[in-house]
Amino acid sequence: MDIKSPEFKQSARIALQDANLQKALGNLKAGFPGKRASAVARMPEFDALRDQARDLKNHILEHLDLYLEAFEARVVENGGQVHWCRTSEDARQTILQICREQNAKTVTKGKSMVTEEINLNEYLEEHGVQPVETDLGEYILQLRGDHPSHIIAPAIHLNLEDVSEAFHEHHHRPKSDDPAVLMAEAREMLRKQFAAADVGITGANFLVAETGSTLIATNEGNGDLTQILPKTHIVVSSIEKVVPTLEDMSLFLRLLARSATGQEFTVYNTLSSGNRRPDDQDGPENFHVVLVDNGRSDMVGTEFQEMLRCIRCSACMNHCPVYGAVGGHSYGWVYPGPMGSVLTPQMIGIEKAALLPNASTFCGKCEEVCPVRIPLPKLMRHWREKEFEKHLSPKAVRWGLGGWAFFATRPGLYRWASAGASRFMRLLGGRKGKIRKLPLAGGWTDHRDMPTPTGKTFMQQWNERQQQEKQR
Repeated sequence: MDIKSPEFKQSARIALQDANLQKALGNLKAGFPGKRASAVARMPEFDALRDQARDLKNHILEHLDLYLEAFEARVVENGGQVHWCRTSEDARQTILQICREQNAKTVTKGKSMVTEEINLNEYLEEHGVQPVETDLGEYILQLRGDHPSHIIAPAIHLNLEDVSEAFHEHHHRPKSDDPAVLMAEAREMLRKQFAAADVGITGANFLVAETGSTLIATNEGNGDLTQILPKTHIVVSSIEKVVPTLEDMSLFLRLLARSATGQEFTVYNTLSSGNRRPDDQDGPENFHVVLVDNGRSDMVGTEFQEMLRCIRCSACMNHCPVYGAVGGHSYGWVYPGPMGSVLTPQMIGIEKAALLPNASTFCGKCEEVCPVRIPLPKLMRHWREKEFEKHLSPKAVRWGLGGWAFFATRPGLYRWASAGASRFMRLLGGRKGKIRKLPLAGGWTDHRDMPTPTGKTFMQQWNERQQQEKQR
């Protein structure tokens, strides 16, 4: 996936004018947030579970090396292999080598954002291996030559007509506006791919150190078929997905589906614990786990460590007003929304991703709904600080902040200037109390009126309240 994060502003402008995209995003706003709220309301202990999950994740990250080594030991005991990959290139080469050992020509794939991150599909195609996406959303995108715009609903930027058009073009069947017909068509096309695949590749929601198991949580049966039918199963996962025990995994599962789709549980929660035993009815002959670092270990012990608590539920982007307005592709890389605005600068560099942590209203909704209480606004603010330290901010921004700092460090002058600015804005707004155009605030007034200040300043109200308190 090409990096287009530096083009965020241009992409956002295009997205805002894209009627088809806006129609699709309207479905997002009407769906996930309401379903989550209903699911949370049915579980009185939800916030207590969030606290437990946060604390458990913090413990895991403080002992990440120990749990990963324990996981590896159990995988090996179970007959599998673990491959440690520091970079995307290491991971791609490792996966390709496993495919070549099996003389694989076709591989089926379950949904995996980590394989998007390492750009696996294009790499395999370049080396003579054909990947086939089997998650319905990912399959649709592969037919269109497209990429996911959301981490759990990859094709959420599309409408039913787009899917019908893609199927008509590639399956050579009549167009249909019936979702059931399109679903049956996809199943028919994918069934033969499942049977023909030499290797199956999946991601992992969790890695269980206690048992050496990997888990995928899905709402489609494609993940199970991808794991069970081919002779070789490759799990591609990032290193922070490890949890100590099956009981710990169940804690996160209680939070995951409710935060993501508003379900009590996802339809399929499938554990894989190595290759097929002699008395097993099915399963792969070979089991590999590819652990991808890709800059994550550099986050441990830093101000960004809290981001590694993420369980990829998508609640932050489902509730984000910026994501809801411009969609996931505007962010220009694999991970969109608030979580992407923190993770992407770490992976591709703040030099390329500086616009992302600035693409936030800091309304705090992302932190409010995060099941593991990641302080996303604080982490985005840290990236803004690094952007400023590296002199990456536009000169106008730096001059503006410098001017504000000059006044802010001189309280008397600040109060005088803010009072003057307030009076000027009230005059500018006139009787309507709204400003249609304001110098240096075109980003706001180009699209909406700015309300004029009313009444007294905050400091005036504060001082008056303090005086009233003293008089009581």
